[in-house]
Amino acid sequence: MKVVIIGGVAGGATAAARIRRLDEQAEIVMLERSGFISYANCGLPYYIGGVIQDEEALTLQTPQGFWERFRIDARVRHEATAIDPAAKTVTVKNLETGAVTTEQYDKLLLAPGAHPTRPEVPGLDSQRLFTLRTVEDTLAIRAFVEREKPRTAVLAGGGFIGLELAENLAEMGVQVTIVQRQPQVMAPLDYDMATFLHAHLRQKGITLRLGAAVAGFRQAGETITTLVEGGEDLPADLAILAVGVTPESALAKAAGLTLGARGSIAVNDRMQTSDPDIYAVGDAVEITHLVSGKKTRIALAGPANKQGRVAADNLCGGDTRYPGAQGSSVIKVCDLTAAVTGLNERAAREAGLDYEKVVLSPMNHAGYYPGGRMMTMKVLYEKGTLRILGAQIVGYEGVDKRVDVIATAMQAGLKVTDLAQLDLAYAPPYASAKDPVNMAGFMAENIEKGLVKQFHWDQVAGLPRDGSVTLLDTRTPMEYSGGCAPGFVNIPVDELRQRLGEIDKTKPVYVMCQSGLRSYLACRILAQNGYDCYNFSGGYRFYASVMLDQLAAQSAFPCGVER
Repeated sequence: MKVVIIGGVAGGATAAARIRRLDEQAEIVMLERSGFISYANCGLPYYIGGVIQDEEALTLQTPQGFWERFRIDARVRHEATAIDPAAKTVTVKNLETGAVTTEQYDKLLLAPGAHPTRPEVPGLDSQRLFTLRTVEDTLAIRAFVEREKPRTAVLAGGGFIGLELAENLAEMGVQVTIVQRQPQVMAPLDYDMATFLHAHLRQKGITLRLGAAVAGFRQAGETITTLVEGGEDLPADLAILAVGVTPESALAKAAGLTLGARGSIAVNDRMQTSDPDIYAVGDAVEITHLVSGKKTRIALAGPANKQGRVAADNLCGGDTRYPGAQGSSVIKVCDLTAAVTGLNERAAREAGLDYEKVVLSPMNHAGYYPGGRMMTMKVLYEKGTLRILGAQIVGYEGVDKRVDVIATAMQAGLKVTDLAQLDLAYAPPYASAKDPVNMAGFMAENIEKGLVKQFHWDQVAGLPRDGSVTLLDTRTPMEYSGGCAPGFVNIPVDELRQRLGEIDKTKPVYVMCQSGLRSYLACRILAQNGYDCYNFSGGYRFYASVMLDQLAAQSAFPCGVER
């Protein structure tokens, strides 16, 4: 059997090595357009910033190494220009010599990846405008930074690449501005969770221009100006275009293969295209979202590697299935870590799901052990079935651990209330006896048992201030004096039982505290004394993060009257 693989990196290189492990006699030819067959794509921004100092550390495998270990004929700087499914041939151009040849195949694997999206705007040919996708892109940006020593940079796009580059450039002393069409960075997060990243980025000196679309670029001498629709243009020494990626599906389309979501290559769960002898994996393919069940694209290294393994198994006569992915991902944003799995609220609404959510702010480990840091967690689940739909976490140490536990629970089909009983490792330096994941389960359990009712940050402004409801803040007077939600009056939770007579039992009571715990305790006291009580989801800390982001305020908000 002769297998031709178009593309290397995660999907193609993984498949090639797996095919060899399964079939020692197969002839395997890998064609890679760039100069590197397998490299650490996710590590590229960190080489630019000098965190990874050795260029060779980015290269996971070389053509020579692939041949010596696996007897795989890996050809860099070779571009597949056409596929003839009827003749089972691939036309190949040697980009070094210009020579054009034809490769016959029995099985063909497409792993072309994706390329940086380039919107139709002027100025894309500027010598000071870069994209980041390949090792060559990385070396070009690093060489520019070392040679020109830019003082200012504009990054068009606030996704993974944009944020990682922003951090690395800022660490080098570059004044960075991020321009993002959406009103937030990191689209997988909900806006309220992204506000924690916004505040942290601003604290690090990174300027955010959110809700601003790039209209083009203009270079004059050593300055490149990013043109902003309806806003002030941004001159800088360097600009990076990182507004997303587009699947490399032109070859597949020209060959008559069926395409799927947003121009991706359609495949079945065996990673076969519409031609049974042609497989496809990686950023170029359409897959099933494990939570929504909808067809989508998920351009991440983990899914690409798994798809490569599945395709290799099936190429070699096996019957392995790829179920899909739920988009589990994590990113370092300066000192913070942000992680997601599954659906956010926007995606859940688009999928037509009726959902509930819990928001909590637990410590990453036992509070009495030195060095504990707070994280913010949001967990979504489907009403009725209690199926976990997704989770978002922003914090410091321990974020990745918790999101992985929830991701595993989701894939195992656990209900959100099952999180309460997960037997997780505990020692004071690493966790609390009641882990944050357990706490999310406890909270959902309380909601489903009717022990507590919730209200959320986007409902606060709409609450009546005419005296028809009671708005109650149960923090300490000192916390309350530092800022509160408008109209909320202060009765500390420890004084509540003695002061129940001050609260009208005929009116609904909306209760807030710093994190949601004391207000929950207050609601249990009130509910058992005949009050109709609602607990604020996430606490004042969560509310303040959103309001500060919206209002660009410095600290406090107008307070009610302290009783």
